[in-house]
Amino acid sequence: MEGISFLVLLGIAMPLKYIWDMPQMVQMVGMAHGILFVLYVMGAIYMFKKLEWTVSQLFIAILCSVLPFGPFYVERKFL
Repeated sequence: MEGISFLVLLGIAMPLKYIWDMPQMVQMVGMAHGILFVLYVMGAIYMFKKLEWTVSQLFIAILCSVLPFGPFYVERKFL
């Protein structure tokens, strides 16, 4: 869900704000994405402990959280 919210934020909400001057979508999607981002990082730390990931796997999972399609890579590769 975090990955989808990030793509919606970048692909729909940001163009609406900066091209068509409609900032309301960024406020709503941005808040949802922020909450999901925090939950994603907490989930990565939980999975680090639960699945006995290496520190590098945890680092990759957290690094991928700031890339547009990163969470999908982590899901496919590590889960």
